[in-house]
Amino acid sequence: MLILSRKTGESVVIDGRILVKIVRLDGDLVKVGIEAPADVPVHRLEVYEEIQKANQAAVTKNRPRILPKLPQPATRVV
Repeated sequence: MLILSRKTGESVVIDGRILVKIVRLDGDLVKVGIEAPADVPVHRLEVYEEIQKANQAAVTKNRPRILPKLPQPATRVV
């Protein structure tokens, strides 16, 4: 983990595409602004974890365990 010190108004650039700016300090609360391309999802960690849980549940819940064997079609002699 990289740990940086920034003052209000200062920024950090990630991968040349994501700008993280310290907007304001309110006591022990830090207001952070994030500018990222539309194709880069940005979530709070707790929201991201819930999305991951929901995705995992969707994959495992409705997954068929064993597919039933279908009867072979009858051959027709013409």
